[in-house]
Amino acid sequence: MSRISVRGFAVASATAVTTVGAVVGVAAGGTPAADDNNFEAAAADTTLLADIPAGQQAQVQTASLTQQADAQASAADAAAKKSAEESARIQAAKDAKSKKQAAEDRIEAERLAEKKKKEEAERASRSSVRDASSFAAQGSYTVAQVQAMARQMVPADQFQCFSNIVNHESTWNYRATNPSSGAYGLMQALPGHKMSSAGADWQTNPATQIKWGLSYMDSRYGSPCGAWSFWQANNWY
Repeated sequence: MSRISVRGFAVASATAVTTVGAVVGVAAGGTPAADDNNFEAAAADTTLLADIPAGQQAQVQTASLTQQADAQASAADAAAKKSAEESARIQAAKDAKSKKQAAEDRIEAERLAEKKKKEEAERASRSSVRDASSFAAQGSYTVAQVQAMARQMVPADQFQCFSNIVNHESTWNYRATNPSSGAYGLMQALPGHKMSSAGADWQTNPATQIKWGLSYMDSRYGSPCGAWSFWQANNWY
């Protein structure tokens, strides 16, 4: 069999195509043709497509074009697969980012809702308390009466802390006096006359003492519960 090579087509027989591309020779008996470096030498010993019988040229061209089409289809499939994988990766990243943002937005919304709820509760609690001046003065008060006044004056969420301090300081005795220091009243104010800032009747009116005690705890510790936390750590406030 003669060695045949055609620009764009290479044949090992009159009917079989072995390579598509530049000039490539196929030796008789199946020996590989020269590589691209020997292009000129191989071309010198080749037969042009025009030298192949006309009836066989169409078969050679058809087989070669089929191989080219298969190669192009394979390349296109690979490119499409790569593009699809990249698109999927990008979409997955976008989805993950969207889910993360949605979760963060939900947490923030819940935090704001809880904060609003707490603020509304605090406002409601403050609006429900009575001022010291709303209580009629009496000659004396029982512990139960003093505690009832405090419940009406101290915000509900702060009352237990306030009560804890008063229990430790005076056991709810509005006339309690420390003979050594001079501390006086429910909160054992030192000196006692500091409570005159809340009212001139600070010595005899527990409502005035409660008013002063609330103001003191709020200004110094932020709240009665803040004062109670300090008291627990130091045994004074």
